Amino acid sequence: MALKPHGFIPVVHAATEERPDEIDTLIAAEAVALALVEIGFLTDIIAVGLDAGEIEDLKGRNPSLVFNLVDAVKGDGRLAPEVPAMLDAAGLPYTGANANAWRGTLSKLATKEKLAEKGLPTPPWSSDGQGFDPGAPVIVKPIWEHGSLGLDDGSVVTAAEATGVIAERETRLQTAHFAEAYVEGREFNLALLQHRRGPHVLPMAEILFEHWGEGRPRIVGYDAKWSPESAAYTGTPRRFGLERNEPDLAARLKELAFACWRLFGLSGYARVDFRVDGDGRPWILEVNVNPCLTPDAGLAAAALEAGLSYPRLIGEIVDAVPATLPASA
Repeated sequence: MALKPHGFIPVVHAATEERPDEIDTLIAAEAVALALVEIGFLTDIIAVGLDAGEIEDLKGRNPSLVFNLVDAVKGDGRLAPEVPAMLDAAGLPYTGANANAWRGTLSKLATKEKLAEKGLPTPPWSSDGQGFDPGAPVIVKPIWEHGSLGLDDGSVVTAAEATGVIAERETRLQTAHFAEAYVEGREFNLALLQHRRGPHVLPMAEILFEHWGEGRPRIVGYDAKWSPESAAYTGTPRRFGLERNEPDLAARLKELAFACWRLFGLSGYARVDFRVDGDGRPWILEVNVNPCLTPDAGLAAAALEAGLSYPRLIGEIVDAVPATLPASA
């Protein structure tokens, strides 16, 4: 599907202004819209919900495609797949992952089960905190939420404490949690970007933990992602150069990232997060089908490292859409 010059590409989202991660989506929408204008498209930022009528109204405006930034609806990430599903039903092409890929990665437990079934390395886990050596460190995570929602220093506990911590967090945060073996080691984010010929891995980012207090767990929690004034945010810069400095490790991470792309049927762009333990073994932590697209986020930083300006990155995401249309479209 060739795009006409100055075609109309609306940017859709379903974010609120109630949390920093939601506000970040609003910032991304503004940035994407500006980039679309810069590369020659008409655009509009449109807030949507679960009303199919909104999508039909959008279809009536004859968009070339839809730039989909919906990763939660009214703060509920479990509803995110419903928007691409409605776009599919309306026959509208859109950027990023399709509804099936969204549904296949929403639950961290289901994601880990599928990874394990295919023999891909992911840390051991327990839905109720049981089954670990009592003294082993574990990290308690929400099952459905992404963007590190609910993750803080208190998320890393001994396995003996896990069941109680799960119960307390489920009550306080009103969302299901589980326990995962805590991997002490290095953290890497691999951003993938699709061309017409298929996906490729952008320069790999290692997340550093600088000026970290003794005994403080080395995790990228909620503040490290969304609170610029916090010590966690300023203390977790990214570093590039793994491909040059440690080519064997880089090759293994790339292999695993591509395996995740294929396994979950990803498209457009994505990010796979890893920990690498003291023995150099990579462990897949998360598969993110809709990583943040603000100009200062990891995907844009990796693109810039590869020589892609932010408008060019947005153009690449748009240009990949013809290769990612659902079979029924």
